[in-house]
Amino acid sequence: MLPLPKSPLLRYLLLAAVVLAIGLAARQRLLGESLPAWPVVEGELRQSIVASGRVRTPQRIEMSAQLAGRVVAVAVREGDAVTPGQVLLRLDDAELKAARAQAQAGLGQSEARLRQVAELARPVAEQGRLQAEANWQQAKKQYERTRELVNRGFYSPAQLDEAGRALAVAESQLKSGEAQVASNRPEGADAQAIRAALDQARATLALAEARLAYASLSAPLAGRVLTRNVEPGDTVQQGKTLLVLAPEAETELTVQIDEKNIGLLALGQTARVSADAYPQQNFAATVNYIAPAVDAQRGSVEVRLRVPEPPAYLKNEMTVSIDIDTARRASALQIPAEALRDASSAAPWVMVVREGVAQKQVLRLGVRGKGRVEVLEGLAAGELVLPASLAVAEGRRVRAAVNPEK
Repeated sequence: MLPLPKSPLLRYLLLAAVVLAIGLAARQRLLGESLPAWPVVEGELRQSIVASGRVRTPQRIEMSAQLAGRVVAVAVREGDAVTPGQVLLRLDDAELKAARAQAQAGLGQSEARLRQVAELARPVAEQGRLQAEANWQQAKKQYERTRELVNRGFYSPAQLDEAGRALAVAESQLKSGEAQVASNRPEGADAQAIRAALDQARATLALAEARLAYASLSAPLAGRVLTRNVEPGDTVQQGKTLLVLAPEAETELTVQIDEKNIGLLALGQTARVSADAYPQQNFAATVNYIAPAVDAQRGSVEVRLRVPEPPAYLKNEMTVSIDIDTARRASALQIPAEALRDASSAAPWVMVVREGVAQKQVLRLGVRGKGRVEVLEGLAAGELVLPASLAVAEGRRVRAAVNPEK
């Protein structure tokens, strides 16, 4: 034990220091330990889901050759925009054009033959039938007259036989003429055969024209060339993919969202998006598709977003960062998420400082934003909550050192 100072003044100062220390210790016990605390505040709060996705190509069209041949021209390069009906590639078509010309000639012959039947053969056959009918009438009259004269004894039976033979010949010629007329009628055998040949000629021409059309590839719709796998001079086989097109359609994004967040998603929600290649430039998107089933292997659900005004730099398959607004409150009572204890339980709670004493307070929460949560029940604006990282017993006296940064 140290000896007391001999000087009365020194003894007095020492005694005062001891009393002060005891008083400070007593005050510390009465007021409690100074701990950092965050105030409950009101303000805008935004809840979102952030995930990485890609620019989605709605579909890809593979353009392939319909027949084998030598490529004579390729009119597009990768990245070129194309319009509906634009010719993209041509094959050597000299032989196909010759086949078409031959088919056209065959069709012309069939049409001429049909006209010939209608304009010449049918009238000639009818004229022949009329002449044969007249000859038959004459032969019939001659036979009747000869028979009468034979009966009277003026002619011999041999003359009647000769008249009968003439009548038979005339009758045969009449039947032949009638058959020829019938054959040349529209429903007749000759006309039907000619029309069948005409149909065959038309089919042959259609086939030749179709094969000639196969010698060129045209864009079925507006879009952009993604891949070009052919050069002029190449010999290609039927079915080989030569060009790949991406149709011109509204730009979409696709992203896989963890299945635990499905309940937060809804059609029409807006999102802020940035391409990884251009992180400082944001553009807007809207949720327009949520897959009806969860991918069991990934544990996620596919979400697609429409981009009404895509930036010029956006390209197919680009990686993008997507921040989907799932809820927004203009004025929400809120606290830092770091103040929550048992945050994932059914009864999350905080340690709140009331009248200098730490108290446990169970909360009902609303929107969960980035680093902050909405308090629906349990706290009032201006109250102070302690960080969850501090081990503070309920009922302990504390002095809250307000930290407004959170």
